[in-house]
Amino acid sequence: MVIGALAAHFRKQSEYTQVRLAELLHTDPETIASMEQGRRLLQPRMAATLDELFDTKGALSATLAKVPKRERYPAFAIDFFTHERDAVSLFSYQNQVVPGLLQTPEYAAAVFGCLYPPFTPEEAENQLAIRLARQAILQRKPWPPMMHYIVEQSVLERPLGGKEILREQLRCLREVAELPFLGLQIMPKGQETHAALSGPMVLLETGDHDQLVYLEGHLVSFLLDDPAEVHPVSLKYGMLRNQALSFEDSKGLLDDLLGES
Repeated sequence: MVIGALAAHFRKQSEYTQVRLAELLHTDPETIASMEQGRRLLQPRMAATLDELFDTKGALSATLAKVPKRERYPAFAIDFFTHERDAVSLFSYQNQVVPGLLQTPEYAAAVFGCLYPPFTPEEAENQLAIRLARQAILQRKPWPPMMHYIVEQSVLERPLGGKEILREQLRCLREVAELPFLGLQIMPKGQETHAALSGPMVLLETGDHDQLVYLEGHLVSFLLDDPAEVHPVSLKYGMLRNQALSFEDSKGLLDDLLGES
């Protein structure tokens, strides 16, 4: 990203090394390198700090402000899947569909079939292949990441693709709920308080123990790595865990939905 290269240019002019700059910012050199190479977005707070350190009269902050929002994050959204593959932990809340990593092939195909404007058959096939390939994380050796999911009860009652496809999806969820590295909680329809009415979220811890948040909306996605932005989302997720059904009660609800209680 151009702004990362600009930050690197100012750093070198100011005779800071990446190591020294990382010390001053209380981070690690890899974070600085990732920012300069465009693999991490320069956050507004860091831009202001760098402008002060480099005595650049607000140049980085002004440049960042001029970057169209929709152009700031696409590479990060793509990069998320790389982080996902190597994650140490992954927490997800979903309120519209079953989380992608837990979808059966038939359910995933039904989800892509609902998109509008619709995919071409070739696009739908490609997207399905990508989603199923990502699910290899569940068999990662020597051990998958620690995973936790919160799903709305309404999602588990919406028959995307038909009742049989939904039934097989529920059966799949009941099976994965027994995995030792995976926790599944259901947010009941009768819950009177709710910490995430603003929508779904994914919290991810990388192998370097960086904390990331991935958010999706209509035609846009964001990958946040600024601790000041990640922290409130983590608090929100923690509250959701308290509001959702327990692991055992969630399994019981799945059994009820399957008619196997």
